[in-house]
Amino acid sequence: MSLSLTSLAPYMQWAKQHAHAAWDLTGSNLLACGLDDLPGAREALELAGDNDEGYPPLIDAIAARYGVPPGMVATAQGTSGANFLAYFALVEPGDEVLVERPGYDPLYGPIERLGGRVTRFDRRFEDGWRLDPAAVEASLTPRTRLVVITNPHNPTGALAGDEELEAVGRLAERVGARVLVDEVYLDSVPGGPRRAAATRGPAFITTGSLTKSYGLSGLRCGWVLAAPDVAERVRRARDVVDGTGAFPAEVLSVLAFERLDSLAGRAQSILGPNHAALAHFLDRHPGLECVRPCGGTTVFPRVAGVTDADPFVDRLLRAHETGVVPGRFFQAAAHVRIGLGGRLDHLEEGLRRIGEALAEGGR
Repeated sequence: MSLSLTSLAPYMQWAKQHAHAAWDLTGSNLLACGLDDLPGAREALELAGDNDEGYPPLIDAIAARYGVPPGMVATAQGTSGANFLAYFALVEPGDEVLVERPGYDPLYGPIERLGGRVTRFDRRFEDGWRLDPAAVEASLTPRTRLVVITNPHNPTGALAGDEELEAVGRLAERVGARVLVDEVYLDSVPGGPRRAAATRGPAFITTGSLTKSYGLSGLRCGWVLAAPDVAERVRRARDVVDGTGAFPAEVLSVLAFERLDSLAGRAQSILGPNHAALAHFLDRHPGLECVRPCGGTTVFPRVAGVTDADPFVDRLLRAHETGVVPGRFFQAAAHVRIGLGGRLDHLEEGLRRIGEALAEGGR
């Protein structure tokens, strides 16, 4: 069956082409850093250097940050690039890849294009969006080769615990599968660095980047952490996708790792007040039913009394100049995704306008 490229990632296409609002809360990025947020950036720029298998100082910096040997690190263009390389390296025609739902479409869009088959398991609003090993087990088959989850969950911000992750790993190993954990939002959760899934054993693969948690999307610095044989397969996959990274961006990424604690502090100075503003808003607006996120840059409330939030999203944009993401892009049509990573005043005004739209009724 021929697959249309336009059907692979409908959310990503919408995100690039949708009508922009004066009060745009559709994004999931943290407020972008400028050069002044990365001291030494201007002086550090170089245009060329040795990065055939990844820029060695960057490989070392990633390995040190996550407590793994450099042989477990492969670099990529952002987390979506890392996920794609992992799929390219591991998914053979006919393999099944089990992906969570709700989910972000680049997590499953490439799989069928690579000859695999997407299967799904559900994370449920009624269960607080928790990662339920029983739901994973019910959907595993002998043909499953990869289980794909996000932690914290995109788009809800729910954080999986150690016991749940370990249980999913044991289930995957039982059928000869691996577990890919997209951790791009993990460092945005308050409480300091957390253990990367890839350190739990060879069944686990971690993907991540400097984008969502640090406001450095422009560097496109992503990585795969995996057992050395898997990391090597990812490096060989990169040979036929984009070869190497952009050297100036890799140099700046090393600089970012040297200042990661400062950048994490900047992120929390943005996200802490924004989450407080969200909590205050939700306390006063029961028309949005919400499992409150543990952290991160997005929240995924349900619009009370509807099965499809699209009319509310359209009215919010048209009458209140405020943009949110329709939940249908994450296979949960009654929900909307609201971005929390921008300026506090921008978020507060957007939330105020959402409140006005809710008060009007006629959802």
